[in-house]
Amino acid sequence: MNGPYRLRLGTRSSPLAMAQAEEARARLCVAHGWDEAEIELVPVVASGDKVLDRPLAEIGGKALWTKELDLWLDEGRIDAAVHSMKDVETIRPDWLTIAAILPRADVRDVLVGAESIAALPQGARIGTSAPRRAAQMLNARPDCSVVSFRGNVATRLGKLEAGEADATLLAAAGLQRLRQLDVGTPLDPHEWLPAPAQGAIGIECKAGDQATQALLAVVDDGPSRARVMAERALLLALGGNCHSPIAVLSEVQDDQIFLKAALFSPDGVDRVDGQAHFPVTAPERAASLAADLLARAGPAIVACFDGAS
Repeated sequence: MNGPYRLRLGTRSSPLAMAQAEEARARLCVAHGWDEAEIELVPVVASGDKVLDRPLAEIGGKALWTKELDLWLDEGRIDAAVHSMKDVETIRPDWLTIAAILPRADVRDVLVGAESIAALPQGARIGTSAPRRAAQMLNARPDCSVVSFRGNVATRLGKLEAGEADATLLAAAGLQRLRQLDVGTPLDPHEWLPAPAQGAIGIECKAGDQATQALLAVVDDGPSRARVMAERALLLALGGNCHSPIAVLSEVQDDQIFLKAALFSPDGVDRVDGQAHFPVTAPERAASLAADLLARAGPAIVACFDGAS
């Protein structure tokens, strides 16, 4: 044990991140037969939580969610870090490993402010800072406009209530983890494709820390890992980043992963769709779908991705 604790789990300090860390702790304790007091949750205020007035892509991208926890892992202040996999860069330091991905939650987006995309009023203002949500909305409803919304769930709902926008989009998984089940209308994920790795919680530790890896491995969910890794492989092959409007849905059936993806231009005018399937044991084959999408995409889409270079 690490002093009085069997594990020290690092996490961002936002309410949703803490709820995810508590889920990770609960699953580990059930799996190992531990008391929850034996796992310490160690919160950190991430850079991405400090700057809320600018889009994430302008201030450093996804690394703003991970760099403090990476440093604490490197310094030995924590044994593992709990992340929303949606917020983890596709290229990670080689001294780190994703030791576990918990059973994936609801991947859908929730529309708050209207019963459906079609029911949005003409010219509605959509509050979001996610390039995927903005482009997908402008593609579906070019009459709408996008206003920048950043912050945690409560902050964004507060901005909506204050009239800064007519509607916004949130992740169903986040609302469920915060027990806000009565907020908004979930969108059909086959029609409104989610973000890569949305709804997935991952736990990282040092690649050389075999003991911690073994402790975490017991809560790793195979189908969830296969789907998340395929979606991350697609994102990696595309050269996608925080600026890149990409939406993807994966499903596992009979040891096969079925991927459905769409790329957009930032203004939503251009869209290209594709599908692929391959064995769950070969998530890297998502790269073939990336190549197909980029080959058929127009210049306004290709400019958002590095995979074509």
